[in-house]
Amino acid sequence: MTVPALSLWKGQTAHARYVPFERRFAYKIAMIDIDIDRLDEADAQTPFFSVDRKGLFSFHRKDHGDRIDVPLRPWAEHMFAQADVALNGGAIRLVTFPRHLLYRFAPISLWYGYGPEGDLRGIIYEVNNTFGESHSYVAAVSGDRSRHVADKAFHVSPFFDVTGTYRFTLRQPDLRLGVVVESLKDDVRLHMANITARRVAATPSALLRTAVSMPLSTIGVTIGIHWQAFLLWMRGAKYRSKPKPPANGATIAVEAACDLPRVVKDAA
Repeated sequence: MTVPALSLWKGQTAHARYVPFERRFAYKIAMIDIDIDRLDEADAQTPFFSVDRKGLFSFHRKDHGDRIDVPLRPWAEHMFAQADVALNGGAIRLVTFPRHLLYRFAPISLWYGYGPEGDLRGIIYEVNNTFGESHSYVAAVSGDRSRHVADKAFHVSPFFDVTGTYRFTLRQPDLRLGVVVESLKDDVRLHMANITARRVAATPSALLRTAVSMPLSTIGVTIGIHWQAFLLWMRGAKYRSKPKPPANGATIAVEAACDLPRVVKDAA
């Protein structure tokens, strides 16, 4: 069965902070799942979704990768190659937050790289902060469930230093999506964020329901981030100034039981 060029994931993201005090929150999210080699098909699939054009919901290539309006596959294959992942022409599907009308912000985008037979071989965790900066954590994947670790290399929260490690837990997406990102330092878990969602066909009615039931589905993510930051600051969380972004564009994540990750020096 041919997988549609575009589908939806609807669910929630939950966050938990553990030190110096505990705080938890969750909110609903809607993401798209798009085949980066079939953007024309995705553009024609429903009148309420467009590619590289304005629309109720849309996807723009310049929001990802090298941040220019060019094909995305060369950038993704370069990233995968740094983690010794060869797709041999297999599909690359990008799970991310779409633009809603004119606004978009994606704290994380997930690039799933498959082999020719449909086996999941690699993952790119493309992380963005609210300052317009981006960094990718790249890993090879084996099996339906994978766990990776990587040195933290990118500023995301003003309440955490860029030290310690990330631990990523990933389930191969089918009818359900499951991703967990933990921030660790000295074997202590500081923060945890997860995404759980179910796959929904990207029909016109599904997109309209999303627009009506979640009118702030994208800008709400940004509002939520700043609101939670304000609440943390009010409780006394120590604010840390933003450092310069890393010169390298990607960090390689490895299996949790392996050695510490190596950093890609020449990734764009």
